[in-house]
Amino acid sequence: MSGNLRSPRARWRQGCPMRAHDALPAPLRLWLKEAALPWSAESARRVWEREVKRSGVEGALRRLAEVEAATLARERVAVWRD
Repeated sequence: MSGNLRSPRARWRQGCPMRAHDALPAPLRLWLKEAALPWSAESARRVWEREVKRSGVEGALRRLAEVEAATLARERVAVWRD
């Protein structure tokens, strides 16, 4: 098993993922609770902060849904080959 740990693609996350999730703003945590995909706190925060500055909380929630829908569409093609 130690061979897997030496993989050049292995990424070790710094810090506690639950603490990072708990530090997210409440509206974002609520959205993530209902999300179809498992978002990391880091990627959700990145989209959130950019979009809140651009279009407020409602705009950020809309953009998160758009990003998730686009990801699901890409994965659907890869899985089902259509």
